[in-house]
Amino acid sequence: MPILDAATTAQLKAYLANLRRPIELVASLGEDAKSADLKSLVTEIAALSDKVTARFDGTDARRPSFAIRADEGRAEAVFAGLPLGHEFTSLILALLHVGGHPPKEDAELLDQVRALPGPLHFETFFSLSCQNCPDVVQALNIIAALNPEATHVAIDGGLFQDEVERRKIMAVPTVFLNGEPFGQGRMDLAQIVAKLDTGSVARAAEKIAAKEPFDVLVVGGGPAGAAAAIYAARKGIRTGVVAERFGGQVLDTMAIENFISVPHTEGPKLAAALEQHVKDYEVDVMNVQKAVALKPANGDGLATVELENGASLKAKTVILSTGARWRQMGVPGEDDYRNKGVAYCPHCDGPLFKGKRVAVIGGGNSGVEAAIDLAGIVAEVTLIEFDSKLRADAVLQDKLHSLPNVTVVTSAQTTQVNGNGEKVTGLVYRDRVSGEEHTLPLEGIFVQIGLVPNTEWLKGTLALSNRGEIEIDARCETNLRGVFAAGDVTTVPYKQIIIAMGEGSKAALSAFDYLIRN
Repeated sequence: MPILDAATTAQLKAYLANLRRPIELVASLGEDAKSADLKSLVTEIAALSDKVTARFDGTDARRPSFAIRADEGRAEAVFAGLPLGHEFTSLILALLHVGGHPPKEDAELLDQVRALPGPLHFETFFSLSCQNCPDVVQALNIIAALNPEATHVAIDGGLFQDEVERRKIMAVPTVFLNGEPFGQGRMDLAQIVAKLDTGSVARAAEKIAAKEPFDVLVVGGGPAGAAAAIYAARKGIRTGVVAERFGGQVLDTMAIENFISVPHTEGPKLAAALEQHVKDYEVDVMNVQKAVALKPANGDGLATVELENGASLKAKTVILSTGARWRQMGVPGEDDYRNKGVAYCPHCDGPLFKGKRVAVIGGGNSGVEAAIDLAGIVAEVTLIEFDSKLRADAVLQDKLHSLPNVTVVTSAQTTQVNGNGEKVTGLVYRDRVSGEEHTLPLEGIFVQIGLVPNTEWLKGTLALSNRGEIEIDARCETNLRGVFAAGDVTTVPYKQIIIAMGEGSKAALSAFDYLIRN
């Protein structure tokens, strides 16, 4: 039975027409069903282009796996496992980039990739349900395709669980460089290159510091920031965006089903569309740049935003849209075992806990959805809620209570994460009614207790609520002249993507109104 359906096959054949040089697929197979599937996949791909050939005599110890090679092996990307699901796009791009089709990245950044000194042997552990993993896999495949001193192996952690256990991997994506830990979590090509090319930070700072003042400077690249940038640019005024990671919290969102007129999409897909829409206008996007201080306008009428790399940007108006991040439990052991059993993304890391015992902290929609998803993968799920009852929608609660391997504990306060120095072994919670403490043996803890605004860098600069949110009025104005704010970082109720976009648009219109009146 074919691995690829007719529509996917036709689409892939069209993509492979862009190959500029021959590529060879070299498969290493075992006797298992997954090896048979991979052999079918490689055979189907090779049949779609006369520039693709396939061999099945590979000697890789990881089976099933296959290498995509060109230029006598000087360009090579390897997949250990079947790159389907979220990673199918990674497979398509690897075929194209190893085959000489240029990546859609900044030319200066690609020159940096080619100049990186080797050897650079990368290994990335991913899961097929992880929405953060493709960015990392695709970025490292670009490095392997362009730099003869670099190779990359993308490894399906769900398929190679023995290796996952041996190398103590408890979160994806996890990247090794030359056998040593290199990074965890979402990273794009620019971030990876910045870690490898230490001089790039200084060069970027010098380039940013030389920029002329903006009419509107947006700080943050999530839905609110993207909407603000588009609305400002459409007014024909000089607009800049400085973002630590374009897309923000949306990048960590799996299914989005309440974005009006779009019945279903996924966070990374929406984030990519936001970034492309912004780049369709004359907006100066400065990605992978973290703001660390805001100085209000002085005699020259310009506010200043200071960046972590030492550079500063000036602007007549500033729109703050730095969003929010996952709230932590704040208990002993949480920091010690983050990515060693303590996780915040069930979609990403859930497959690593197959057949194990896990807890979900939080009884809102996110927590209950996480418990439902995990119940199909792990042996046991214990959902722990601080309140006396769950707060999730009734339909989610009904589904949760129908699952035989889920236990719900309410009126419970998590007080400690236990571990053996290498990984989580359990947690301690206190019964808020009786005061009794209980120890729960388990291997994973998924924290789903809401968001905290990214405003630490603004404390003492402008008015914040007691929850750390930026206080704004109906026009998105802060208490500082010329400084506006939008999205999840503000006091606006209901933290939703569509609301953040509306608030970003409103902030940009307010900033424009401020400019023409001052």
